[in-house]
Amino acid sequence: MSTPVPVSNETVAQLCPACGLCCNGVLFGDVELRRGDDAKLLTSVGLELFRKGSRQAFTQPCACFDGKLCRIYADRPKRCATFECGLLKRVQDGEMKPALALRKIAETRRQADRVLQLLRSLGDVNETLPLNKRYAAVSAQPIDLSADKAEVERRGELMLAVAKLMELLERDFLK
Repeated sequence: MSTPVPVSNETVAQLCPACGLCCNGVLFGDVELRRGDDAKLLTSVGLELFRKGSRQAFTQPCACFDGKLCRIYADRPKRCATFECGLLKRVQDGEMKPALALRKIAETRRQADRVLQLLRSLGDVNETLPLNKRYAAVSAQPIDLSADKAEVERRGELMLAVAKLMELLERDFLK
């Protein structure tokens, strides 16, 4: 058993900028605000809030995410501040070395990029929607088996790519 690594800014600084899956619309479709979050501040920095039940929320990908870092890190919503993915937890608990976590991040990002590439090739180019909504929109389109064989094959590839991505996310990030 490895020695636990204390929760540190160093671990976060090493893993999180290489990942971004919690901010880019791959892991989550939206983020609900919590008590104490400053909705006015969040809207002033570009987040569009909507009602989700009794709470306010904003959709992913996050408008404050620049691809590596959060532009409002010091003022980010509480839900963002308290979220720790499974990989981060395992590194902090000493169950996994940072190098292995970085390899898993890279593998998952490649798979997410493959899904996004397939979505684009099937006509979905709305980069402002989270991955789950983009996939649902493409999946809801009827399949014309007598149409373009390449498109039918891409739809099949998309289903397999999403299944593989979900497996990686469940195994490494959501536990």
